[in-house]
Amino acid sequence: QRRRMDLVIVDDGSSDGTAELVRQAVGERMPLTILTNEPNRGKGYSVRRGMLAAEGECVLFSDADLSTPIEDAEALLAAIEGGADIAIGSRGLAESDVQLHQPWWREYAGKLFGLLVRWLGTSGVRDSQCGFKCFRRDAAQAVFPLQTLEGWAFDVEVIIIARKLGLGIAEVPVHWVNDPDTKVHLLSDGPRMVLDIVRARLRHRHLSSSQKSV
Repeated sequence: QRRRMDLVIVDDGSSDGTAELVRQAVGERMPLTILTNEPNRGKGYSVRRGMLAAEGECVLFSDADLSTPIEDAEALLAAIEGGADIAIGSRGLAESDVQLHQPWWREYAGKLFGLLVRWLGTSGVRDSQCGFKCFRRDAAQAVFPLQTLEGWAFDVEVIIIARKLGLGIAEVPVHWVNDPDTKVHLLSDGPRMVLDIVRARLRHRHLSSSQKSV
């Protein structure tokens, strides 16, 4: 069955002609919305803006580098159709296919960060940071208005909020290829991410499933 797709691109204050390149690449193949942040606001803000603007029955966000191929969306959509409110791509499951790894020191640091993150609020989720997540639209409309972090730690905040609201989360194995040009810097961004996660956990500590509007 062919699915109808709309594409929402959030251009986070870039200066490289991203919007025009996207228009040329997409053409008339599907409905296209381009949202531009002026100035740069960060990944968390950009994802929130795009997810709240999306109008499909299911809404999925993906990193622009396509480290996870868009074809893997079918697996996430299948999990939604199977009853999950949210399906998150994971590099941490036995069935995951990590085709090009990060440098060993970065993978080791990432695993340590993952352990800390699970202790702080995402226990049971092996990989909170894969930039490939799908939501039923009503679940997205419940979670993202509450999301506040504008930086890299927003994924964890989203999971914390979803858990507090009682939403069902399915972790789905995906293919993944490392992008050596990643903008996440462990030494400078790591401590800030941990602090942001602690703040998010405190900020949402009073949330409950009775506040869910889905």
